[in-house]
Amino acid sequence: MKRTRVAAAGLALAALFSTAGTPALAAVTAGPSATTAGSSAVRSEVPPINEAALKRSIAGLPAADATAAEVRVGGSAGSWRGVTGVTDLRTERPAREGARFRAGSVTKIFTVAVVLQLVAEGKVSLDDTVQEYLPGLLPADYPTITVGRLLNHTSGLPSPTNDGGFERVYATRFEKVTPEEYVAEAVKNPIEFTPGTRQHYLNTNTFVAGLLIEKITGKTYEHEVTTRILRPVGMRDSYLPGESIKIRGRHNHGYQVVPKGFPNAVKYGQGYVVDMTETSVTSTWASGDLISTTADLEKFIKALFGGKVVPAAQIEPMFTVPKVTMYGGDQPAVYTSGLTRLELPGGIVAFGKTGARYGSATGVGATRDLSRTVVYSINSTDAKAAGQNERGLGIALAAFAEKAK
Repeated sequence: MKRTRVAAAGLALAALFSTAGTPALAAVTAGPSATTAGSSAVRSEVPPINEAALKRSIAGLPAADATAAEVRVGGSAGSWRGVTGVTDLRTERPAREGARFRAGSVTKIFTVAVVLQLVAEGKVSLDDTVQEYLPGLLPADYPTITVGRLLNHTSGLPSPTNDGGFERVYATRFEKVTPEEYVAEAVKNPIEFTPGTRQHYLNTNTFVAGLLIEKITGKTYEHEVTTRILRPVGMRDSYLPGESIKIRGRHNHGYQVVPKGFPNAVKYGQGYVVDMTETSVTSTWASGDLISTTADLEKFIKALFGGKVVPAAQIEPMFTVPKVTMYGGDQPAVYTSGLTRLELPGGIVAFGKTGARYGSATGVGATRDLSRTVVYSINSTDAKAAGQNERGLGIALAAFAEKAK
């Protein structure tokens, strides 16, 4: 396998939004594959839509941090839409609502949802092991890993070794990687911890989940997500590109900031960028290859939280955080199966997911009662930078928690 730098797109909003004194959630009983903290007891009224704050959150584009942005806020408490920036630095055409974008790790929600559908159909259990369904995929000396621990990132599976930084990513941006090659590269490394004892958010988990879907159904991952979710929900502008490096239809260009002298770099403000719109997404596959729109992702989060994608009897893992600490530290886990639990100012509890591809940062989230939903797409010039994209953070705060003055 020709390795590219593999960077998991975590949701740092959870840590940034955590507030001392937010009411703890009541316990929810789950299967023996995970210990859990509950998710649905807290209900806090969302503030009215703060149009001024939302406008400020995407003002001034194109700017050093991003070239375009689109935001869609909805729910029973009101709605707002906004779009700013340019679709292309070369032509400087204004960005318009409805452009497609690479959703990055938001894809993980879809992968988890399909697995939970298979659980509902009795085709797999969260307590079944990966080794039962995919013999030989993992090294013989690895401990048994349950399906449930794949979904909530407590499996202990490692990531492929990163090398070369963005220079390597750019040089190999059109190369193709199979899911089996990705996992094989990852498991050259030892298991990180005893399964179920820590949480480490890694793409390897959803790669294995994608292979599990294919093994159980006998169909491709792309077929299952399309026929089980995209079509039934009416996500007509969303698709999984497979090996294609292009984005079909209308879309904004995505750029990555680079140093002067970088191959194909163009001047942008005080710095330089390269166009990352066309790129292979096989290195993220079931963890990050979805192409979508803000309207489609809004449809999806409403359908998911409304019980129309995963049956009520199986959906609780998506709102349940395991009672473990994060790998490499003592911070409590924040990821559920497919989502992240967010504690926001004012006692609001929401669940969401971010995603990042070079040139594109995406976020989707909602309160469980759907009184507030938010979806954003930002053509960030440094989407995978350490820490949460500040503009995305501002959008989320404006959408969920900032009251009008």
